[in-house]
Amino acid sequence: MSGGSSSVARWFTQLEPVPAPQDLVRRQDDPRLGEVIEFWHGDRAALVPGRAVLIGFPQDEGVRRNGGRTGAAEAPDEIRRWLYRLTPGDCHANIQLTDFPPLDLGNVRVSGDLEATQAALADIIAAVLQSGAIPIVLGGGHETAYGHFLGYAAEQQMVSILNIDAHLDVRPLVDGKGHSGSPFRQALELRSHPLPGERYVCLGAQPHSVSREHWLFAHEHGCTVRWCDEVRHVLEQHFLDEYNRLAANGCQVYVTIDADAVQAADVPGVSALNGMGLSGAEVAACARLAGSLAQVSSLDLVEINPRFDRDGQSSRWGALVVWNYLIGLASRPRLRSR
Repeated sequence: MSGGSSSVARWFTQLEPVPAPQDLVRRQDDPRLGEVIEFWHGDRAALVPGRAVLIGFPQDEGVRRNGGRTGAAEAPDEIRRWLYRLTPGDCHANIQLTDFPPLDLGNVRVSGDLEATQAALADIIAAVLQSGAIPIVLGGGHETAYGHFLGYAAEQQMVSILNIDAHLDVRPLVDGKGHSGSPFRQALELRSHPLPGERYVCLGAQPHSVSREHWLFAHEHGCTVRWCDEVRHVLEQHFLDEYNRLAANGCQVYVTIDADAVQAADVPGVSALNGMGLSGAEVAACARLAGSLAQVSSLDLVEINPRFDRDGQSSRWGALVVWNYLIGLASRPRLRSR
């Protein structure tokens, strides 16, 4: 794959547009994000540098292969449902998304096996990166991450991955096939454009969820692992420290947030429930920080499972994570000067 490949040139055929929300209560004095965001109708000129671009990845075949509870494929539209009910800005921080509204490209078409869907996501990510826009991917299981990374590989862009997760997700393949527990092993072992181990960071890993074999694999590859108890209540500082280290090498930083890093009290609707995870508030704050940092070039949010949610609590939290990232992104100097 390369930036000029025919598959990347046809990326827009692999998307299913989503309609604008019809259930918003519209008030002139109280607009909502769903009234502001632009919904894509095929105009490639809408992809401009610095613009936030939402992409849904309604796929959880990797979760099934990994023996988890399926349902994450339903998350992209559920997250959108709550996201578009939020305000289009943060009046306390004096930041308005109306000045440079995000673009919603729709969902990746799920028309084949997992590998085909990941390849489609890679083509879309590559095209968005080519334009200078900033992808925000709504998963889906964590198999989302491998397709996301393949978009960088297609563009041969130097990238690091900063993962907030209870697991390292470096499991071996199952019968030669990837799954939700293997995306970062696959990235590290990709023959054409492997991710160097020192460019993979996991924050929030749980000792009771990480096997010795997986920890040794990460350690031997030079990856960085910060345990949940290390980063609890100081997640933003650890995130910023790792970002500074990675960005100092001149590479982009792709941030991936797995909802199972968060304690079940805050986020109950996930495939792998976490009884003693990070707080939902500190992860959302970290998303805002990530958005504000110049070399953070994309984000994905994965593993929210509406089938096991409670009154939409997890999807609402996911919407707040994305909203905070958008507010952080809008605070970047080059965007605020528009």
